[in-house]
Amino acid sequence: MRNEIKGDVKIPLAKIAEIGYTSVEVFGYGGGKFFGLSPEEFAAAIKQYNLVSPSGHYMMSNYILKNDEDELKRTVSDAAKLSHQFFTIPYLTDNMRTSLDDYKKLAEKLNKAASVAKDAGMRLAYHNHDFEFKDWGGGQTGFDILIKQTDPSLVNFEMDIYWTTKAGQDPLSIIHANPGRIKMWHVKDMDNTPQKFFTEVGSGIIDYKTIFKSRKESGMEYFFVEQDQVKMPVYDSITKSFQYIKSNIVS
Repeated sequence: MRNEIKGDVKIPLAKIAEIGYTSVEVFGYGGGKFFGLSPEEFAAAIKQYNLVSPSGHYMMSNYILKNDEDELKRTVSDAAKLSHQFFTIPYLTDNMRTSLDDYKKLAEKLNKAASVAKDAGMRLAYHNHDFEFKDWGGGQTGFDILIKQTDPSLVNFEMDIYWTTKAGQDPLSIIHANPGRIKMWHVKDMDNTPQKFFTEVGSGIIDYKTIFKSRKESGMEYFFVEQDQVKMPVYDSITKSFQYIKSNIVS
């Protein structure tokens, strides 16, 4: 919804709710606002359509790169106004992930940030892409560092099942190896082409029916339909994914 939300935020929220979704995950915070609205105004808009926002994505670039604790405290404070359960770190820019040492430093920062989030009534989560699974030598990956060097009682994970699969990893193996730690999932499918491009849930090659059988082992509390790019009209796309999930997975 990255383009649709740039206009009147109430229009996409209304359509999301009309399709049948009950929650939204937020990404778009900057300068103390969400899409030009104060945290309080945006929270009210979400509530107006009987939606909730269990999780929000917050880049935290200055905190990660410069240890800017003011950014951390300010962002956590604003995020809490949306009644999130999870404060989620969504992405690492290239200069945040140049070595395994970067991941070790990040693990320390996640532990600290998780304590701040906890004081504000939220839990911290980290969302993966494919680069966390890069082998830095001897089979060591950034994902391994983050899993092993963060406090399990404080730091949770949001597994993007598409990106995990794109990296050549088995989502179920990761769930089995880390029971209870993967509290949220990003659910989008992968088409059966050499490009392995994004597609609507149920239209691709990821076996979501099997993966969802392990949701309890994962500790999964929420899953979000997400698709970085679509080839059909946006609302048709999210409707197609919703209908497949409702009919085949959570019916």
